[in-house]
Amino acid sequence: MAYLLPHLLTESAERFPDKDAIRFQGDAMTYAELDQQTNQIACALQMAGVKRGDRVGIYVHKSLQTVMSVFGIMKAGGVYVPLDPNAPAKRHAYISRNCDIKVVVTAANKMKVLPEFYEEGTPIETIIMLDSEAYDEIKLPANASVVSWEAVQQHPTSPIDDPGTIETDLAYILYTSGSTGTPKGVMIAHKTIFTFVNWCVERFSMTEADRCTSHAPIHFDLSTFDMYATIKAGGTVVLIPEKLSVFPTQLVKLLQDEEITMTYMVPSILSMMVNYGKISKYDLSKLRSILFAGEVFPIKYLRKLVEAIPHVDYFNLYGPTETNVCTYYEVQEKDLAEDIDYPVPIGKACENMEVFAVDKDNNIVTEPGVEGELWARGHCVAQGYWADPEKTAKGFVRNEHNPNYFEMAYKTGDIVVLDEDGINYRYVGRRDHMVKSRGYRIELGEIESALYGHSSIKETAVVAIPDDIVGNRIKAFVVFNEGVNGIDAKALQTHVGSRLPHYMVPEKIEIWDEELPKTSTGKINRPHLVAL
Repeated sequence: MAYLLPHLLTESAERFPDKDAIRFQGDAMTYAELDQQTNQIACALQMAGVKRGDRVGIYVHKSLQTVMSVFGIMKAGGVYVPLDPNAPAKRHAYISRNCDIKVVVTAANKMKVLPEFYEEGTPIETIIMLDSEAYDEIKLPANASVVSWEAVQQHPTSPIDDPGTIETDLAYILYTSGSTGTPKGVMIAHKTIFTFVNWCVERFSMTEADRCTSHAPIHFDLSTFDMYATIKAGGTVVLIPEKLSVFPTQLVKLLQDEEITMTYMVPSILSMMVNYGKISKYDLSKLRSILFAGEVFPIKYLRKLVEAIPHVDYFNLYGPTETNVCTYYEVQEKDLAEDIDYPVPIGKACENMEVFAVDKDNNIVTEPGVEGELWARGHCVAQGYWADPEKTAKGFVRNEHNPNYFEMAYKTGDIVVLDEDGINYRYVGRRDHMVKSRGYRIELGEIESALYGHSSIKETAVVAIPDDIVGNRIKAFVVFNEGVNGIDAKALQTHVGSRLPHYMVPEKIEIWDEELPKTSTGKINRPHLVAL
């Protein structure tokens, strides 16, 4: 019976031993090879002292080693903690201290950065290599040791002894940016992600014939669909190189050449593909489903994408890291009408999960159009934030709307309304993106939607700049489509003013010649814009 994430690999390796499990830049590993090599990694980790529940860092760029490390750590009973390979060492030193990482798996091209971990203060004692590439000698503390890939490969390929992991044990911890600037680690148990994986395979009718992209980095929760649902189905995971996102034409070409059937990406990447990827020049006939999540998809770009690839099913998946995906919506033709300028709904709860909105008076919303904060309940809810009971207590609360027994729920901080059908929810905005300016309550996302309604705008972000006098001053950043001339900030303010109240018109609109800054997960880096 499968109840842990590594079981998904083991079972598919038994069914499809010679089938490609993962592919990356022309290289591939079969299910049998992946299963055997992750057994060796698990054995090496246990020899390094890793026991059930121990946190193990993953410090590698997107590669075959990424998937190998994930399953190897979990097979050993460990909890994997992805370290963004492009983030500063100071952040990683904090994370490793926060969850007491003693062992890290890495590759030769990241070894030169590890001394900086120690300079910033880290408890890492053992470094396990995942490749045999040469690297310059580095200075490590006397208590730190390196286990070579050759040494790892000396371990048996057979399964290791059962570490005793059960479904309520943690599978991984994903660190997200905290509002105070200190990262917070979201704890996800095996049972939590299992609910999502089982739902995905059934809802999207996934089989061994599917070839699914893995675009998101493993420190971003979108990666869980890519890896686990695909491997449960016995399909092939096609890893997309990190830098390919800035080359939309090459990204579309990869979808063609790898005969991709399903892809799951953030809207900003899909928007780049449809605007600059020359989709009509490529054969995407194998593609059957496009899933998107992580941020609002501007309706004009979604409409354009559906026009460019009309034969596929489109799904909007919603959920913060603390719940992974908890709602979904299949895009309908009526959602894309030319007179509609607002995003598609986030939909209804996935099976075996429940979401509900709570209004300002703490009542459950039952009528369309009434705003409320979205709560989630069920196995989809994470176990809280690692070593941070104060933050955990604020978001993970007793579900007082269930008076019959104790139950945990998560308050997402997202404001929603029920659609006119009384079934699907529409996203209004973040509770912390609702700001006050001159006494008015303003939703920044509403201003962004108005700006996107201007045909010349390719990309925009609206932020609030704290001000002692008016509370917040509203500032917008915009990037025009290629070839746009003669439109200035005043014209855009007039455009917004024709759609929204005067107090929602940005006081300042800054026009950029290049795309707005992004985080490592592909979202617009709003804190960076606020700081400018």
